[in-house]
Amino acid sequence: MRKTVVTRHRTIANTLRERANVINAVILRDVRSRYFNHGLGFFIQSLWPLVHCFILLVINTAVGRSAPYGDSPLVFFGAGVVPTLSFMYISRFMGLSIVLNQNMLSFPAVRVTDIMFARALLEVIAGFITLFMIWIIFLAIGASPYPNDPAQAVFAYLTTIFLAVGVGSIVSVVSSIFPLFVTAYALITILLYLASGCLFVTPNLPDQLAVPLSYNPLAQCVEWMRVAYFENYSDRLLDRGYPLAIAGVSLLIGLLAEKLTKRAMMDS
Repeated sequence: MRKTVVTRHRTIANTLRERANVINAVILRDVRSRYFNHGLGFFIQSLWPLVHCFILLVINTAVGRSAPYGDSPLVFFGAGVVPTLSFMYISRFMGLSIVLNQNMLSFPAVRVTDIMFARALLEVIAGFITLFMIWIIFLAIGASPYPNDPAQAVFAYLTTIFLAVGVGSIVSVVSSIFPLFVTAYALITILLYLASGCLFVTPNLPDQLAVPLSYNPLAQCVEWMRVAYFENYSDRLLDRGYPLAIAGVSLLIGLLAEKLTKRAMMDS
């Protein structure tokens, strides 16, 4: 009995080690193939959302928009723009993972989920690098990036990443069968961005607009982050469990879809 349990544990450990090695190999290959055939080019991935973020922040500051909450317009709009762009970049590039790495499935050891989660890990790391760089820049220009409730700010950002990975898993599977869906999803992310509330205060809108917008899980992540940052920010629309539930269900659907369509993806 004891030998059976030990053998089973060793088998599980060996399987996990094998999957980790495969994912590591996929990540290394992805980094070198996407970024000028050099690993250092990976850091350029973090510059795109950083530039995107600061263009939006500079535009809003230049037109004279004051901060509805807090002392700095950069911090207020940043609290909404950062989670929104993190979701957009992580989920969108996950959607390209299987399409761009289809040839790797010719190796017996490589599974679709290996490619999917390798890209997810890569994009999440890039997202954290971007967040760190924004934090440093804010400190350098004297805009205090410290939230009123640090723990809730961390939970809000992690939930945003969870949501991006969940949605990205669905997008990657669908895109592997219908490549044009990558373009369609890029348009969808624009709509999600406009409806996220990152550039306006959703709770200040009439209920006829605010309530429908609150069903956007990305808008919930933005609200969560702003409630964490600003003590007097209204939480009347905030439902922390909603984006977590959507993220979990999305990831489950993505994994089930991968299993159901595995044969089709291998034959395509």
